[in-house]
Amino acid sequence: METKEAKERRAEIECWLTDMDGVLVHENRAIPGAAELLQHWREQETPYLVLTNNSIFTARDLSARLGASGIEVPEDRIWTSALATAAFLKQQKPGGSAFVLGEAGILTALHDAGYVMTETDPDFVVVGETRHYSFDAITKAIRLIIGGARFISTNPDATGPSPEGPLPATGSINALITNATGKKPYVVGKPNPMMFRSALNKIGAHSHNTGMIGDRMDTDIIAGMEAGLHTVLVMTGIADQTEIERFPFRPDEVLGSVAELL
Repeated sequence: METKEAKERRAEIECWLTDMDGVLVHENRAIPGAAELLQHWREQETPYLVLTNNSIFTARDLSARLGASGIEVPEDRIWTSALATAAFLKQQKPGGSAFVLGEAGILTALHDAGYVMTETDPDFVVVGETRHYSFDAITKAIRLIIGGARFISTNPDATGPSPEGPLPATGSINALITNATGKKPYVVGKPNPMMFRSALNKIGAHSHNTGMIGDRMDTDIIAGMEAGLHTVLVMTGIADQTEIERFPFRPDEVLGSVAELL
């Protein structure tokens, strides 16, 4: 689906945000056209950021992982839900404290934002993604939230992929804690447009001249649409035509892959 109006609108785009998994890489393999598109943006000095809800890894880690797949993305061009969450909390309460369920991505981001990690009367309980959720840590989080700590989560994804099949992810732990406390988290990552606004601020872009490329209707496209961006759905990840029909809204463009943007 590529109308004349959509192509004309795309011609006005000066900055790009793009999802990572399903758009640039799939199961740690580069998607054809992805490396070439990034090279084109570099040559044209087009401001861009790679966005991901993955809060396990730091931007440096993700840059290295992408490099191993043949995708060159400097760490300062990667914006994770962990970085967006740290920026949000720094704005909410500079120099605050947090009890964190998560790994290096969110822990490093919060440390860099000036936060103290503590189990004693923290300002926030932050739930990020990890492959090692602890019953004891979840219990501690529940008790701290009941005691008054504010409940924040990096992303809403209920499951994550693995070679053996789906794994319970951040959204599932969020639901467990909500059922135990009666309190819902404020989720900073996609589909919250706040993650997109913080990304725009990072590269000095504006919604009227920025495009968003994603493979999911329920996170990438809805968040891009609500943030006022030009939205491009690619069919190399989660979405197919049946998935598109589930939603009452549509992206500005539906393309086979990012190769069609070259």
